[in-house]
Parts: sequence; structure tokens; C-alpha cells
Amino acid sequence: MITFQPIGHVRSPYKTTKQVPKGLGAKHEAEGTLEILPQFEPGLTDIEGFSHLIVLWVFDRAEGFELLGTPPSDNRTHGVFATRSPRRPNPIGLTVVELIGREGGTLRVRGVDMLDGTPILDLKPYLSSVPVEKLRRGWLAEAEVRGKS
Repeated sequence: MITFQPIGHVRSPYKTTKQVPKGLGAKHEAEGTLEILPQFEPGLTDIEGFSHLIVLWVFDRAEGFELLGTPPSDNRTHGVFATRSPRRPNPIGLTVVELIGREGGTLRVRGVDMLDGTPILDLKPYLSSVPVEKLRRGWLAEAEVRGKS
């Protein structure tokens, strides 16, 4: 058995999943805070030097999982591992946020797409060496093209 302990919680304007922007063209621009528990605050040392952070978190309100599903951004079925669905065998979420500032154990961020109170498992600085021209968006790019026609 693998167990994790949260290092903190998200404070977000979203109280329900219906409030979180979804689908093609969804913009995640909401501001919120990542409140890190006092015993983990030393781990934030030097984090202010990074513009963006990867937040690993738990879909703590999701129930069960589906290996196939139809996302809100397409009318075709896709495998759960090719989507951002919360209904996953291991309900782990990943979000890249912009770090606006830090006050002690509280990080002010932009780009939250998590519900208020969501448990945070880990934070990592966002570092990507993949050039934009090499990134592929899979079925999402196809759905965007279909949506424009």
C-alpha cells in the first residue's frame, strides 16, 4: 500500500466542480493560495526564484474511476490517461501555476483549477526543455480544429 500525507491545501474560488472552467478554450486564470503546513514550510526556501510551479494534488472528492470517457472538450471517447478526468485509478491531479508571491507558508498563485480545500501532495519548480514546436496536443488539437469548423 502506498500512502501520502498532504503538505498543505489549496484555497480557491471554486467550491464545486461545475465552477471550474472546462472544455475547449478554457482559461485557468483564477488566483488562489497554496497553504503549506508549518512543518513543511522550510521546504519552500528559495521557491520565490521560480515563475511557475507544478502542483501535485488529490482529486479528493472524485468517486471511482472510468478507463474510458468522453471529455467536455470532445464528443469522442478517450482513455482516461489521455485526459485530465478526475475519475482515475489513482486520483492524482497535476496543475502548473504561476507564482505571484510568498508570505511565509502561503504561496499566492494564478492558474488554479482545483477545488477549495484540495490536498496538496507536492510542489516542484516548472522547468521544461521541450521546445514549443515539438509539443503535440493529441486528440485535443483535432477537437479544437473540429470546433472551429
